[in-house]
Amino acid sequence: MSGRETFATRFGTVASMVGVAVGLGNLWRFPYMAGEFGGTAFVAFYLLVVAAIGVPGLMAEWTLGRHTRRGPVGAFERAGLPGGRALGWLFFLGVAGATGYYTGVIGWTAYHALAELSRLAGATLDPSLVLPPESGFRPEAYALATGLTLAVTAAAAAVLLRGVRQGIEAASRVIAPGLFLILLALIARSLTLEGAGGGLAWYLGGFDPEELTPSVMIAALGQAVFSLGLGGTYMVVYGSYLDADGGLLGNAVYTAAGDTAAGLLGGLAIFPAVFALGMSPASGPDLIFSTLPDVFAAMPAGALLGALFFSALAAVAFLSDVAAFEVLVAGLTDNTSLPRRTAVVLVAAIVFLFSLTPMINMELFVPWDLAFGSGLQMGGALLAALCVGWALDRGAVLEELARSGKGGRGGGEVSPWLYRWIRYVIPGAIGLVAAWWLASDVLGLA
Repeated sequence: MSGRETFATRFGTVASMVGVAVGLGNLWRFPYMAGEFGGTAFVAFYLLVVAAIGVPGLMAEWTLGRHTRRGPVGAFERAGLPGGRALGWLFFLGVAGATGYYTGVIGWTAYHALAELSRLAGATLDPSLVLPPESGFRPEAYALATGLTLAVTAAAAAVLLRGVRQGIEAASRVIAPGLFLILLALIARSLTLEGAGGGLAWYLGGFDPEELTPSVMIAALGQAVFSLGLGGTYMVVYGSYLDADGGLLGNAVYTAAGDTAAGLLGGLAIFPAVFALGMSPASGPDLIFSTLPDVFAAMPAGALLGALFFSALAAVAFLSDVAAFEVLVAGLTDNTSLPRRTAVVLVAAIVFLFSLTPMINMELFVPWDLAFGSGLQMGGALLAALCVGWALDRGAVLEELARSGKGGRGGGEVSPWLYRWIRYVIPGAIGLVAAWWLASDVLGLA
């Protein structure tokens, strides 16, 4: 599309892509998945999956976005996928639903940061006040959660109103590096606690092949898809903002490396402290919002460290949220006559409305997450891979993959095996994850 805004710098591009990928999936989901699936075996196989599936998966979604210069609403149609336009609008609604509950969770995270800061000031703010009840309705929790969600929504809209370079890229250049500095500080404190060595050995100790069970491998594969932001949505629209001559392979490697480093560093910050204080690493989703506040409360300088951790978590999750908002904004500006400012305001209102239902209680939140989060992401990732491998013109795919970053069109060669890998292996792997998710999380069979 002529005149479409693109990222301005290589660093800004990578920071923006890492900002999409690094979020709650790294500092919330990766540690608790590693805790539930045995530590070292999960981590080792995860690293393999990121290289074999994650990097080419990113290249495929960026190829779809850059070639069509559209987000999911328009990209599937332009690529020649049957029913592509209808599927694009279906993903638009799905992303709106997912963004609603994700924005709410960022509000929870921000409140946990405030609770830790209150301890520094000698006050006591209960972080659990913001969490919805398991069932029923708690008016004070709902009012607090919706107020925070509204604040996060307004902040995301403010970033998007500044556009791609001055908004998304500028925020990413500050937040993404800041995350890693905070994680390094947390790791330094965590590793110096008495008994931290047990957590380090459990997390990154000797690899036992017998622990690499099919469930561990599928879980690691699913986490890679989730963590890297594959899903036919975020990475497609950010791919549409890539410079025409930018190399995809280098950006994919840097993005995957940054995303993986954030997850690994998050584990290094969490598990040594959890073990040192005699708590369980297998706490599941409650590891961050229930177990960690107890960890910070029990360790020296814990309030400061807790404030830093939850602030960093909220900040990087916010970048992913901005990407989700941008999917919706691009869907409107690419396919209607709405100006960007109007589209941003409309999207903010839509997302806030979608956030109201899952914040009532966990009986509504969990199925909402399964439908709009996990299910949408698996389906979108599979559809995007199939679209690039089977619907998009083979020559167009090879041309996009071959761009070196210096020579533009025809600037490099690409091995045919990469195209075959994207065409056959990536959809097969993602399809396997989708089947496992359906069997385990939806049907309860695994």
